[in-house]
Amino acid sequence: MNFASLVRRLAVYTSGMFLLAMGVAFSIKSGLGVSPVSSLPYALSLTLQKDVGLMSAMVFTFYVLLQIILLRRKFELKNLFQLGVAFLFGFFVSFSNALILPLTPVTYPYRLTLLVISLFLIAMGIIFYLSANLIPQPPEGIVLALQSTTGIPFSKIKIIFDSTSVFFAVILLLLFVGNIQGLREGTLLAALGVGRLIGYLSRWLRPILVSFIEKPL
Repeated sequence: MNFASLVRRLAVYTSGMFLLAMGVAFSIKSGLGVSPVSSLPYALSLTLQKDVGLMSAMVFTFYVLLQIILLRRKFELKNLFQLGVAFLFGFFVSFSNALILPLTPVTYPYRLTLLVISLFLIAMGIIFYLSANLIPQPPEGIVLALQSTTGIPFSKIKIIFDSTSVFFAVILLLLFVGNIQGLREGTLLAALGVGRLIGYLSRWLRPILVSFIEKPL
């Protein structure tokens, strides 16, 4: 990997994180439910009255620590860069929330439009950072660690992980907020729809990104 290729790879990876953060921000603004991966940080932000970007960074950092505990000597030192990713992503979420702060969705069609935008942004963000092929995002990293230690297929671990995240988010919200704000039909749509969108969009977007990353000097 030459220097120019590395720079382009980092640019695609960072762009993916920003798109993902924008997707999270749009899902929150829609009021129709956040994605399963964002459910726990969002629940903590409501419970502790803290910025959701900060809570995302904290939860993602916790996922890295869990990877170290699970993998022990198998944990690769390069994956410590996930800590930097966690805080950069948290910053992007806070910045994205500020960017779309003027939006005031009132009607259901308006909220649904924002939700659909969020699903596309999340799918595109995942395609971008996976195409860069650098280090996994902390949620993906913990799923990979669980796969390595249990032998259960990645897809099944992913479903279990997402379901567990939503479960703990529901418990936190019911105990400390009194309702399940932020976990609605949009959460289910994200769980069912993002994977399909990734499959559809990858057909044309991934080759473009890979070609950009690997193009000769």
